[in-house]
Amino acid sequence: MASLQPVRGTHDLLPEQNRLQDYIANTAREIGELYGYHRMTTPIFEFTDVFARTLGDTSDVVTKEMYTFEDRGGEQITLRPEGTAGIARAYISNGMQQMSPVKVSYYGPMFRYERPQKGRQRQFHQIGAELLGVEQVAGDIEMIGYGAHILKALGLWDDITLELNTLGDPESRAAYRDVLVDYFKGHFDKLSEDSRARLEKNPLRILDSKDEGDRELVANAPLFSDYLNEHSQEFFKGLTNGLGDIGINYQLNPRLVRGLDYYCHTCFEFTTNTLGAQGTVMAGGRYDGLISTMGGPQTAGVGWAAGVERLALMVGEAPAGARPVALIPMGEAAEAKCRTLAQTLREAGIAVELGYSGNMKKRMKRADKANAGQAVILGDDELAKGVAQLRDLDSGEQQEVALDQLADVIGKK
Repeated sequence: MASLQPVRGTHDLLPEQNRLQDYIANTAREIGELYGYHRMTTPIFEFTDVFARTLGDTSDVVTKEMYTFEDRGGEQITLRPEGTAGIARAYISNGMQQMSPVKVSYYGPMFRYERPQKGRQRQFHQIGAELLGVEQVAGDIEMIGYGAHILKALGLWDDITLELNTLGDPESRAAYRDVLVDYFKGHFDKLSEDSRARLEKNPLRILDSKDEGDRELVANAPLFSDYLNEHSQEFFKGLTNGLGDIGINYQLNPRLVRGLDYYCHTCFEFTTNTLGAQGTVMAGGRYDGLISTMGGPQTAGVGWAAGVERLALMVGEAPAGARPVALIPMGEAAEAKCRTLAQTLREAGIAVELGYSGNMKKRMKRADKANAGQAVILGDDELAKGVAQLRDLDSGEQQEVALDQLADVIGKK
């Protein structure tokens, strides 16, 4: 048993790490509610087709990274590698188009089989948000502002850059796709094996290739901006003007893309140079064709997702929580009374540290280890008088307080 370890690419979230991730997730949830986004939860596993149809059969996620298995009923099941596909499936399954616009956020574990490294695990966690049913650029502006608000609230904004690009509408995308395919066909022998496979089905994904040879070709590839029609140009202008209205600066990144055809217009990433190679902390964009690709009604969509582990690396540690009150009973009668008192104080919303045994010295050491701010000392003399000694563990000041007033006095400190 001593040799048992977590599966490679997974890790235990010990209490302090879990508290940090909860802090990030709860911050995102609270800010989302200011914008009208409320959390929903989809199953951790879905039918494989939910992801295979939406992520593309040439994507690395589908071909190399999904955890897929056949269940006892013979169904092909996949642990979710990302959150958007499940939200889109739920939108269709639950007839949510009747609720348009739909504004939801999510938080939970995702699963991808890839090489574990700092900030990237095989089981990881994401926060995310989706806005469905809004075609106007106002939705994109709100979504980016919402993401930026979270990063500001976490104290990360000074180390963040918003990278922005436009993928245009379907007409612009089709025109650019033809030009891009012609360009890469002229350099076919220099493309990586993966990029050759993507050339006909998913040529835009070549622009995001990490292969050094591909990157040299990409540097001289035609620019998407040269093939935008008037509508696409106006949409992007509306986006950049709107970001100015809410005080968010950006850097144009013409190589920032999403490979699948249901993506359009806005494409963005919040990046940092504080995490080494894992520089993207939040990414999103518009995906007006996703719901229809899955067999649902034509529905506009825009959203983002962020890796909680990467955010946690940047945040470092969660803000200190409320310091508990340590109860220090001296004698059996006081110990019984402290059990009652602990319950009363906890039900009043006061955190309590109550040891299970030991003399006063040991209990005070435990109180110090728990970072208690105050100690309630109770012995036979105090019981007889119906009082307790309340000691401030920082200043050492001590006062006598009636037991029935203890919760009120502690609550005011």
